[in-house]
Amino acid sequence: MSSLRNAIPRRAHKERAQPSSRRKFGLLEKHKDYVIRAKAHHRKEEALQKLREKAANKNPDEFYFKMINSRTVDGVHRPGIEANKYSAEELMLMKTQDIGYVLQKVQSEKKKIEKLTAVLHGLENKPSNKHVYYTEHRGEIKELHVQRSGGGKLSGLEDVPANGERTNAIRSYRELQARKERVNQLENLYMEMTLQKELQKKGRKRRLRDDEIVFPTSKPVYKWRTERKR
Repeated sequence: MSSLRNAIPRRAHKERAQPSSRRKFGLLEKHKDYVIRAKAHHRKEEALQKLREKAANKNPDEFYFKMINSRTVDGVHRPGIEANKYSAEELMLMKTQDIGYVLQKVQSEKKKIEKLTAVLHGLENKPSNKHVYYTEHRGEIKELHVQRSGGGKLSGLEDVPANGERTNAIRSYRELQARKERVNQLENLYMEMTLQKELQKKGRKRRLRDDEIVFPTSKPVYKWRTERKR
């Protein structure tokens, strides 16, 4: 019955516009506009009511250190400026640990690249006395088997995989390329972190100008002043 009732054409009731005598007051508010405005008003009233309850139930003896370590800027609490709580030796130790972790990841990625390269090299040099067809569709594999067998059906046709060996090789080469790019990124990060660690050490140093660099490079080059060791 509901479908038949909806099939009958009905008159579209339209909301009236702003009368010409009241055009100076702008557009006439429709019902959907009132609903949006009412929901926003009730949402604000509920938020204010929750804040009033929270302020009424507040413990007057409550204290925590953020009360004295933060400030109010334009009605918003901002944490105060904290001095560096780590010493120079602790910062240097953390920098060394970070560099060691990056170096470990570089070595791990290189081992994975060597292993994957060896596997791909073995696949390329694998001896075969058969004619190998590369395809990505199961239907083409069935047609090739039927053609090779002279129209007969092979017994092991159901065991043919859905994808050919070529798909696995392409996936392996993509993984190899991605790992090589990751190794390059990690090596650049390792060199940058090592440079930052050396710059934190004691000793007078200065950055070389472009005309002083023997082998031009886009990265900054520094020179330390030679000091006599006692």
